[in-house]
Amino acid sequence: MFRQVRTAARALLAAGLLVTGTLAGASPAAAAAAPTALTASDYTLTSDYHQYDTLNSALATTLGTSAVHTVMENANHDRQALPASFSVAGLTTGFRFDDGDNSDCQSFPQGITTSRDAVGTANSGNYDGHQLVLVSWYTKDGCGGAQQRSRITLVDWDATYPNTYRKILLVEPTGTAAAPDFKDVPIHAGGVSWYGDYLYVADTGRGMRVFDMRKILNTDTGGTADQIGRQSGPVYYAHNYAYVLPQIGTVTAQTASGSKLVWSSVSLDRVSKSIVMTEYTCQADCVDYPNRPPRAVRFPFASGATTFAATTTASQALQLPWYNLNGVASHNGRWWFNSSGQKKLYYWTPTAGPSTFAWVGGGESLSYWEDATDPDLLWSLQETTGGRNVFAVTQSTYGGG
Repeated sequence: MFRQVRTAARALLAAGLLVTGTLAGASPAAAAAAPTALTASDYTLTSDYHQYDTLNSALATTLGTSAVHTVMENANHDRQALPASFSVAGLTTGFRFDDGDNSDCQSFPQGITTSRDAVGTANSGNYDGHQLVLVSWYTKDGCGGAQQRSRITLVDWDATYPNTYRKILLVEPTGTAAAPDFKDVPIHAGGVSWYGDYLYVADTGRGMRVFDMRKILNTDTGGTADQIGRQSGPVYYAHNYAYVLPQIGTVTAQTASGSKLVWSSVSLDRVSKSIVMTEYTCQADCVDYPNRPPRAVRFPFASGATTFAATTTASQALQLPWYNLNGVASHNGRWWFNSSGQKKLYYWTPTAGPSTFAWVGGGESLSYWEDATDPDLLWSLQETTGGRNVFAVTQSTYGGG
């Protein structure tokens, strides 16, 4: 599947059919400013991976769990090919969600990670037998309404399986051990990173919520679309979703200056075994976001683990000269930042300095895809209603070397 889609994309490029879409090409432009170092020790995390142990144990006993491979065996949405009109330099492969998700004015895709993040390149990056692309979404209570809940989408990315995907609702455990319950997680889910069995989802004003991919719960698809949690019987509904993923813990950020980090996007760096985050801020005139230069901070995992220590000090912190940042990626000392507002992808290393490339509109998070035999990729996606393309480009096209 991977090579088939890539070959098709290259054929379209050769035929000149990928020149009328979002972007026709990418060439670096001179960047006037570069990131500057901040004091990394000013940024810390506290983590709790056992916050909901009792409730999650009770929920698992009551509802039962499904492994990732079972969820994918029951995938019920068909992904589509990228439209011929979509164009971006270095395009290698990608897909679009089905028509319903592509045009949904209540739900918006935000974060992206893959099973290559979770397990690396071994066994073609398969997690529980599947090579997967994972996208986080938030949902409003109506078109133009208030933020209400969040979910993930698991997309099969392997020729062995159908071109399908499944939605899983994110929930927070509530209730008691005798009567366990859950509720919606009403966060923006602007970034997501999958490392080992753990899924880290950005929680804008706090840090990250942690989920365990081994603890997907089964729910009843009946009821009404607005019903969530324990009902009489007991029966558990989840807005007609068949699966929910309960939160297991929280990673909370602190800053020495008191200027809270805005967790707009996150990404995994497998080389340094860390998560990097960045902030969406504005240069001026923003009402809903800070009007100041954004920061990017790297937080290392505990040695030999896919979890953070109880307390973690940042290993790197940067002040950035760019604004409206929706995505970040870092790999082996290199950084990429996506600005949807500027339609730019910024690349920076301390030695090579900054470069700026043309990029897509409506762009969201970034994820680095390591490959043992083919070129490494950058995955990204667009949130724009009617144009929700999920795509991968060769990272070397964007300064990666």
